[in-house]
Amino acid sequence: MQVEVKVPQLSESVSEATLVTWHKQPGEAVAEGESLIEIETDKVILELPAIKSGVLTKIIKQNGDKVTSNEVIALLDTDAKPDVISAVQPDVIAKEQAAVMPAAQKIAAENKVDTTAIKGSGRGGRVIKEDVLIAVQEKAAVQEKAAVPLPAAPQPTAGGRVEQRVPMTRIRQRIAERLLQSQQNAAILTTFNEVNMLPVIELRNRYKDAFEKKHGVKLGFMSFFIKATLLALHKFPVVNASVDDTDIIYHGYYDIGVAIGSERGLVVPIIRDADKLSLADIERQIMDFGTRAKDGKITLEELNGGTFSISNGGVFGSMLSTPIINPPQSAILGIHATKDRPVAENGQVVIRPMNYLALSYDHRIVDGRDAVLFLATIKEALEYPGRVLLDL
Repeated sequence: MQVEVKVPQLSESVSEATLVTWHKQPGEAVAEGESLIEIETDKVILELPAIKSGVLTKIIKQNGDKVTSNEVIALLDTDAKPDVISAVQPDVIAKEQAAVMPAAQKIAAENKVDTTAIKGSGRGGRVIKEDVLIAVQEKAAVQEKAAVPLPAAPQPTAGGRVEQRVPMTRIRQRIAERLLQSQQNAAILTTFNEVNMLPVIELRNRYKDAFEKKHGVKLGFMSFFIKATLLALHKFPVVNASVDDTDIIYHGYYDIGVAIGSERGLVVPIIRDADKLSLADIERQIMDFGTRAKDGKITLEELNGGTFSISNGGVFGSMLSTPIINPPQSAILGIHATKDRPVAENGQVVIRPMNYLALSYDHRIVDGRDAVLFLATIKEALEYPGRVLLDL
């Protein structure tokens, strides 16, 4: 029986997607649940699994084609048997398959680099853009050492230096659009504060082993930041609100977006109803999001919505930054690296693990007073974590 392979239903905010890499070719056997192709939207890269076992008989839409929701992109025969060639020569098929990402293919073609000689560092051994760029650099170094002139680059500059022009992915295009939209449509201001992390560090060190043994997940710092943020959002509901034309929408729920970096770009999956979750529940969701973001497994549903966001530049060593609001939200919290710094305490200079917090907010609806007090509430909650855990 012929079964149509269709693009999954995309969210209302996503009009089309791009087919990235077919993992199967016509004539190959497919197991139910096995990944057929990667589909890239402006928010996430989706894996499309086979809904039935059988043989892929026809590919209607190729790598790089634009597609829409429920569009038929291939045909699968649940009664057919795989081609003999596919069964006898799996290595040949694997080489002929698109094991090279589109951006990598383009750069390789422009620089006459043989991708079959490149060991892919991407998921499943796929050759990604960075692999090809390294190969291009190595090729140029060999040629220079051998006194062989560099081949003509696609866009040579004065002095023979090489530039590479690589199209943005849909995700990168969308990130650029949203950041520009945020800066153009909101009156963004940022207020700062510092927090002594010693009480949280001591509390975590005291209970982290027992916590992991009981809940099966490590006790990190992000759950403390989220709990402190939820306390502040309860006190200042306008920071949890959003703007819709001339209206302010006050949300009666707390969906917290947590910014996670991946090789495909920044994604902000949402922890739904975060105020109803325990520290362990929050840590599990964060760990799950981090793992699936690396593998491109975050779903569209997990990226839609959100009433407030948190960006943790500290994991990359950032000391201070001004995060950009994720529209239509009214604010975002920036967390940074915790470092030992000299501070004044009871008239004495002491060394404490300090973290600088930044709150960027939309001044159209959030007054400076509320923003400053909101951040002060987070500071107090982190410096007296027992009060947060005891709901005092």
